[in-house]
Amino acid sequence: MTDIINFAHRGAAGHYPENTMLAFAKALEMGATGIETDVQMTRDGQLVLIHDETLQRTAGTSEWVKDLTLAEIKQREVGSWFHGDFAGERIPALEELLDLVRGTDTIVNIELKTGVVLYPGIEQKVVDAVRHYGLSERVIISSFNHYSLVECKRLAPDIRTGILYMEGLYEPWDYAKRIGAEALHAYQYALTPELVTLAKANEVVYHPFTVNDPKVMLALINAGVAGIITDFPDRLAELLAKQGV
Repeated sequence: MTDIINFAHRGAAGHYPENTMLAFAKALEMGATGIETDVQMTRDGQLVLIHDETLQRTAGTSEWVKDLTLAEIKQREVGSWFHGDFAGERIPALEELLDLVRGTDTIVNIELKTGVVLYPGIEQKVVDAVRHYGLSERVIISSFNHYSLVECKRLAPDIRTGILYMEGLYEPWDYAKRIGAEALHAYQYALTPELVTLAKANEVVYHPFTVNDPKVMLALINAGVAGIITDFPDRLAELLAKQGV
């Protein structure tokens, strides 16, 4: 059995404030072999790692990422909402994460958040950053906005893409091939072992999200998925070690 990628969802988000350098570093310590993160763009065109379009949930302000400069974003604190022990954590730039993993074998799943705000040119900026760090072979770009994925493939045929979706798409491997995607980033209940087998026969792999229950993790491992996206990479690492995969 090939190695299953242990993607830490927004870093080790079950244990640490999501999408912070602390969460990413701790995920790697816990045995994650992949990092999943979310990219948005500031008013001055910089790429930052934050899931929501606004800072309300993690920084406690109603500001939108698109309305702030990188310097302003860097002044916002995004640790204490999770726990007081993490006060002082900041929103990272994409480059900070790419620099962290550059000397490792870590796979990076960059989700483009182009569903609410259509950040102009974000696809080119992400591709440029990935290439600058020499990580084209270790990055998977995903999005719920599949037009963004088509644009990424146009710009960089060598960088893998993954289709994010929630529902039971019919024969999704055919759709993946149509838009040039190598992976299906399906909600954990939108796949079955039969679908995994059929996708694999069509050279398309599954990386389901967000899987935190060890029983579901084990079922997906046995179904033959290529990777699992989880808030608890330590749980998945322990399970994979027991399974010998």
